[in-house]
Amino acid sequence: MCRWSAIIRRMAVLLLVSACSANAHAHTRPHYGGTLHVETQADPWQAADSIGRRLVFDSLTRVDNSGAVQPALAVRWKAQNGDHRWQFWLRPGVHFHDGSLLTADSVEQALERSCKQCPWTSVRTLGDSLVFTTASPDPILPEQLARSQYAIASQDASGNPTGTGAFRYISNVNYVLSLAAVDDAWQGRPFLDAVEITGRRTVRTQWLDLNAGHADVVDVPVEAERQAQQEHINLVQSGDCDLLALTIARNGVLTDGAQREAIALAVDRAVLYNVIFQKQGEMTASLLPDALTGYGFLFPVARDLVRAQGLHGAGGGAALTLIVEDTNSAMQLAAERIALNLREAGFHVQVVTRGMNAGPSGMSDLGLKRIHLESADAQAALEQMLATFNQALTDESADPAALYREEASFAQTRQVVPLLYLPRSYGVGTRVRGLHLSPDGVPLLADVSLEDAK
Repeated sequence: MCRWSAIIRRMAVLLLVSACSANAHAHTRPHYGGTLHVETQADPWQAADSIGRRLVFDSLTRVDNSGAVQPALAVRWKAQNGDHRWQFWLRPGVHFHDGSLLTADSVEQALERSCKQCPWTSVRTLGDSLVFTTASPDPILPEQLARSQYAIASQDASGNPTGTGAFRYISNVNYVLSLAAVDDAWQGRPFLDAVEITGRRTVRTQWLDLNAGHADVVDVPVEAERQAQQEHINLVQSGDCDLLALTIARNGVLTDGAQREAIALAVDRAVLYNVIFQKQGEMTASLLPDALTGYGFLFPVARDLVRAQGLHGAGGGAALTLIVEDTNSAMQLAAERIALNLREAGFHVQVVTRGMNAGPSGMSDLGLKRIHLESADAQAALEQMLATFNQALTDESADPAALYREEASFAQTRQVVPLLYLPRSYGVGTRVRGLHLSPDGVPLLADVSLEDAK
């Protein structure tokens, strides 16, 4: 009798576990349908790396979470002639959203329209492939082509944007971007039926909409992350992908290298990191995050006010203009703090925001900006950063020692003072399932589903 009781109890436990597993599976199984509502401070469409454009347009290659290059619109590629010549073969049977076939000619035309500062000297078609030629060996061209600025974009007969992504463009009115799922997308139909992205929304408004169920994904600035946690907002955060940097023009008193070095030494990164940005990210004097290179510690981040005062001496009585390229309150505070640091070193600094009067020529002596790092490969990332400042790699070696020498050489010019590397964070509503971020901190909305979708 005891034996049969034990058997019956065991069977009951197994049935209970099976039922719980089935319920858990049903609860987490993605559902098709529904509209995802995203709100953001930025324009949802204009920037090449915006959330909306990432959903509509594809690139020839893509970078996975480990930083490895994977096929996208190109299925394979081959380097020739010592990395001077690259051939990329296109994925067959891919169509733009207007029904037109993706061809080598259409890709070539798209690249010619979008590329203002290309890493190649020429691109031509060869059957169903494209051949890129570079002036110098370019072993990282596949990584470079994954960047959003090289996404393949076109226009339909009405002049509307058309691409090959998982969502197609519907409208963009008053910073409200509407996108619809593509049923026959080459990468598979997304779970969502539609995505609506509303831009130019304040963070407070976004959070109120999230709590009220009117928004599903919202911005959480890194400096507000603790507050978001206190308000029980569910967060997803990327790795460090935004560089906060101070740029120094070579004009007036700043043509003197000693004055530029004094500015670099006067900035107190610790206050920016600890107080304004709430210990998010990392302090840096390197163009790249330490996690990507391993040599970030070789660039000192400590302030040296005494040396800055000595270098400045009596060499600069003229007022300097520091322009902030972002109206975000934390950026404004950071600019004011940097100006205070420089005044302590003897400089006279005025802070203005972009769009205000920045002097007769409209140019600034100093600039505070955020630079979005897309590349997940160290060599490609350094090339991207240098290109931002109209510089190029002089050594194509991917060896960390060679990359360090490249960056150290550029750092000596004091054109840019890296300050912090910051992550990106988003608040996510309770009905959102499967939201992940790309390596450069952009939400991968094509993989998202909604719990209440039917």
